[in-house]
Amino acid sequence: MMRVDEREQMGGVAAALVAAGAGAAACGVFYVLGAVKALGPYFNLYKPSGALSGVSTAAILVWLAVWVVLARRWKNKAVNAGRASSAALALLVLGLLLTYPPIARLF
Repeated sequence: MMRVDEREQMGGVAAALVAAGAGAAACGVFYVLGAVKALGPYFNLYKPSGALSGVSTAAILVWLAVWVVLARRWKNKAVNAGRASSAALALLVLGLLLTYPPIARLF
């Protein structure tokens, strides 16, 4: 059986959730930036796929960086799982909205 203090130390789980949301939001932001004619060529890492290759690569790098930083800071700490889940969900929704073409075209 788990002790009460072990159940509360969910820092690693919270870090993974928030990092996933941050990666999704970064993907949306980079998608919008990649669509800008002046910035699009900087995201083009593989010519046949266009800017999408750099957008996805940059989003993965953001996800990994956020996960590493938060996992180190929150390791073995009691983190509010509800707040972490809410933040992850908000970032995920932001990322999804920014990759939706009618919304992305507004920028």
